[in-house]
Amino acid sequence: MVNVFKRMRKLKTKLLNVRIGTGAAVFPAAPSATQEFPAITRLHLTYARKIYGGHQGARHFWRNCLPRLKYHNPGIPMTVRQTEDQDGPAALSVYFAQKTSTTAASLAAEDLKDAHAPAPADNEQVAVLDVRNLPYTEIWNKVKNLTNATEIPATAQEAAELRKLDEMAAKSKTDRTRIAAKRQAKKDQERMLKEAREQVERLKQL
Repeated sequence: MVNVFKRMRKLKTKLLNVRIGTGAAVFPAAPSATQEFPAITRLHLTYARKIYGGHQGARHFWRNCLPRLKYHNPGIPMTVRQTEDQDGPAALSVYFAQKTSTTAASLAAEDLKDAHAPAPADNEQVAVLDVRNLPYTEIWNKVKNLTNATEIPATAQEAAELRKLDEMAAKSKTDRTRIAAKRQAKKDQERMLKEAREQVERLKQL
């Protein structure tokens, strides 16, 4: 029964973390798009499989932000390509309907080309962000400024539920440490008793 509650707590935490946190935002769609910030049509992220060489932030962006973005923007395709090239680019391609946003020129890397990103369609323009050596929170800030995404704050109920789950997880960790210490103390006691008996047996043989 304990394992069932533990699995349920982990599942609830994962589901809640998909809905809220860094990257929980809605991109401009056709009805809400403006001349300054056109609609977002898709995203593509390329980075190396291992984290060294400046790819750690891109990997964390994939793990932390993309699931939340996909949850809040289910109709926008989001693709990822992990490469074996640690010296290759870590790039996030943002595709806009018809034209890029007005802030793209200041944030996008004009000289960066991602060979793994899909070519833009005739009705798309793409802005490529160089995300190498950037923490995932800074990557998200660039995406937010580039797209004018509307962040979705946690409700009071969600924040309270997350705090409760975090407290339960912390308590479980403390309990595991306490139980492990008790088990180790019991093993140590049994070992000492065994050594004492062996010592007595050796003395009897003298």
